[in-house]
Amino acid sequence: MNEALNLISGNLPTVKQLRCFLAVAQELNFRKAADRLRMTQPPLTRQILSLEEMLCVPLFSRNTREVHLTEAGRMLVVRAEHILRELGALKPALSNEQETVRIGFTRTLDFDHIPALSGPLKTLNVNEDAGTPYLSSAQLLQCLSKNSLDLVLTGEQGAEIQDDIVFDWVCREPLRVAMPVAHPASLKEKVSLTDIAGLPLFWFPRSANPAYYDKCERYFSTLPVTLRRIKEPEDSLTMLSRIARGKGVALLPQSVCTFHQEGLCYRALSDDAAGHLNIDVYVAIRRDERRKPVLAAREAIVRNPARTGNASANRMPDA
Repeated sequence: MNEALNLISGNLPTVKQLRCFLAVAQELNFRKAADRLRMTQPPLTRQILSLEEMLCVPLFSRNTREVHLTEAGRMLVVRAEHILRELGALKPALSNEQETVRIGFTRTLDFDHIPALSGPLKTLNVNEDAGTPYLSSAQLLQCLSKNSLDLVLTGEQGAEIQDDIVFDWVCREPLRVAMPVAHPASLKEKVSLTDIAGLPLFWFPRSANPAYYDKCERYFSTLPVTLRRIKEPEDSLTMLSRIARGKGVALLPQSVCTFHQEGLCYRALSDDAAGHLNIDVYVAIRRDERRKPVLAAREAIVRNPARTGNASANRMPDA
């Protein structure tokens, strides 16, 4: 157990992971912890799952009604609190060394698993104390427009408030189908939506990301079948558990397809569907932005060589 919690160099938790862990450990409730951190449950859950995967131990035992710390979780509480106290004491001494950039992230993606972004983000002086780190793309763009964020990474280019915002395309994130293993189509390497039309599609409201929603709906309208939609739960683990029991399917960004459960699988989309159903990721700043740290952060993301590492996934969208 002690060896599992040895945080060796090169495989260290992030400050964000530790903060998320402590919030859940103190609240013993994912919804309350998410509210406290001013984020939604899916990105909070992903932070905890990534931390457990890194440490190779479960930190919480949980079911549909209760959350408890495991022995490893209780041990980590002490260490995490110590680490964050030390960092908090260090912060005032370094506050004048380099101006931080308030970056907002769309809650739809896991940027740690997107090569075109994970590298440059680690090099930036990101202010993790920003009050709204993980929001919907529409909310992020509103925060940017109101000057409560300096730079945002958004899925799709919002059309409503482009006049005061500049977008730069970064990469294209493929979608995968989360589906029950028991479904016959799971035997295929690539799945079309027609193959799984008999199951309802967990779907989100248009207000969360109008551009992405409309992009998908345009393709849905060309299908020879009508897809039945049901509201996706706030907690992504709840949704995936339902999918594993055969209650539906979901279209998820490739970067978040990391949770494994008996009865659940992920499959690539058919070539035709993949050509239409994807997420173009943009970095956005205000048009009148002149501060050097913000412009440098944008440049580091846009000019990152990893963007060209996968030609098919990172192809610039057609105008």
